[in-house]
Amino acid sequence: MSLWVKVCANTSMEDAMLAVNAGADAVGFVFAPSPRQVSVEQVAAITPNLPSSIEKIGVFAGSTPQEIARAVERCGLTGAQLHFEGGQDLVAALRDRFGTTLRILNVLHYAPDASEKAAFLAANKQIDAILVDSRTPAAIGGTGIRFDWDDAASLFNNAGVKMIAAGGLNPANVAEAIEKLQPWGVDVASGVEAAPGRKDPEKVRSFVENARRARS
Repeated sequence: MSLWVKVCANTSMEDAMLAVNAGADAVGFVFAPSPRQVSVEQVAAITPNLPSSIEKIGVFAGSTPQEIARAVERCGLTGAQLHFEGGQDLVAALRDRFGTTLRILNVLHYAPDASEKAAFLAANKQIDAILVDSRTPAAIGGTGIRFDWDDAASLFNNAGVKMIAAGGLNPANVAEAIEKLQPWGVDVASGVEAAPGRKDPEKVRSFVENARRARS
């Protein structure tokens, strides 16, 4: 099974193309409050210059369906990553507007009750995948903190939906995460940065290479 690789929190054309040239499947843009936050106008200036084959995922938290739809249409996004608890009405609204052309990722922050929440999310057949991330009191993503992969292995194996590992991944540990979790995909942001919002070229290339090698 091939591995889906997303490099998230891009803030410039240079960084987005770095991910493309490294062999990522998707690039992400954070519209939610974050040190890596970008505007619709910024992303709309980047995405037309990216290959049509690369997925362009917007990251949202607290946005209305109308705000997300505007970003999708204005920026030519192919996917939406939703940092919401539940969000079934929001997912339904996006499906009604975009059909199956939009990849919808629902974020699950890992916790002891994650299996129950994953089952709830997986029951919503309108989502395409669950992205499991870490969070802190101050940040819903991009924390650089890994969750307990040993404890989470059963969650990934029994979710009944595509699972994406995020949170604390970097070039040095992505192979271990893939071995333990056997995810459908991996997602990295702060783990390949030189500074918040600015990617490190060697780290991006090494992350994608190490992830691919682990699944080969």
